[in-house]
Amino acid sequence: MALTHIIFDWGDTLMVDFPEKPGPMADWDIVEVMPDIVDVLEILKDKYTLVVATNAGASDTAMMQKALFRGNIDHFFSHFFSSKDLGYSKPDVKFFLEICNQMNIFPEHCVFVGNDYIKDIEGAAAAGMFSIFFNHAGWKGDMSAAHSVIHSFSEITSILTPMRSS
Repeated sequence: MALTHIIFDWGDTLMVDFPEKPGPMADWDIVEVMPDIVDVLEILKDKYTLVVATNAGASDTAMMQKALFRGNIDHFFSHFFSSKDLGYSKPDVKFFLEICNQMNIFPEHCVFVGNDYIKDIEGAAAAGMFSIFFNHAGWKGDMSAAHSVIHSFSEITSILTPMRSS
């Protein structure tokens, strides 16, 4: 099985989510990318197709892209998906399968990276995707649906590089 696509959750995975800020992230007075994300995306962009998928309630796909642009990381991604536009929300398996359908790929060729164990990891694993739990918040509990657990983005390349050839 060759992994060809990495699908990243958006809020608190690629970009810092400030829950106290109202409305779409693109309209906030400040946007920040997560630590190490630019260096990691630089490494991964030539090896994988990079994708963003979100449940963000206040943002549709266009607003998410605007926030990614403000964070200067939009250019790393070739596909963008939001639950508002897909019609399904994580952890519904249909959310993940519809993304694959729209990209014309099989779930087993995808890695989903997210920070919400229930929504991101359990949903992606149920859809047949490889899953990496970005547990930077130190969540405790059963993590058996995660294929890998990382605490910083700098760990992701050591997990994905050997998998590329499998």
